[in-house]
Amino acid sequence: MIPAALAGFFTGLSLILAIGAQNAFVLRQGLLKAHVFWLCLLCAASDAVLIAVGVAGFGAVATLWPALPVLMSLGGGVFLLIYGALRFHAAWQGVYVMEMNGVSRGLWPTLLIGAAFTWANPHVYLDTLGLIGAVSSAYEGWAMKGAFGAGAVLASFTFFFALGYGARFLAPVMGTPSAWRVLDSVIGATMWAIAFSLFYGLS
Repeated sequence: MIPAALAGFFTGLSLILAIGAQNAFVLRQGLLKAHVFWLCLLCAASDAVLIAVGVAGFGAVATLWPALPVLMSLGGGVFLLIYGALRFHAAWQGVYVMEMNGVSRGLWPTLLIGAAFTWANPHVYLDTLGLIGAVSSAYEGWAMKGAFGAGAVLASFTFFFALGYGARFLAPVMGTPSAWRVLDSVIGATMWAIAFSLFYGLS
């Protein structure tokens, strides 16, 4: 089962390494050093649920309901457009009093936004339910499938906590409002690029 677990770990890690909306939000909170543990736990635990469902065979549901990917893409695209616009607006205003003082929004608003980035993001479903679920189908028996899924879950926990707590090493670089403006501009551009890619995929 160890080879299956290793395959799951590296498969999950390779999928999650790409810069996305969820990762950008975790990075931003990590720089603020605010609610990092709970946000990382939320993201990793959500991935664990989705990976488990994917390994159990969610692909069959999407086959039975072809409209599901379209609805997820529309909803996720709209959400990413709105959040990207908020980040562009913040960068344009350039007022980062809270960020410079290490102040963040409260725990529950942070977790709600983190949950939205996870559960309203079609790419998360593609990676966890689609790709990981598809790769796991190559393994026979629930023990091997479980080992593969456990490896993928471990990769998610490892990545999110490393990103959230590793971000603080970049804190000295983020000591000026201009640095935060650049970060928010990059995050906004990332959100819009993902949103437009979702809409383009529907055409």
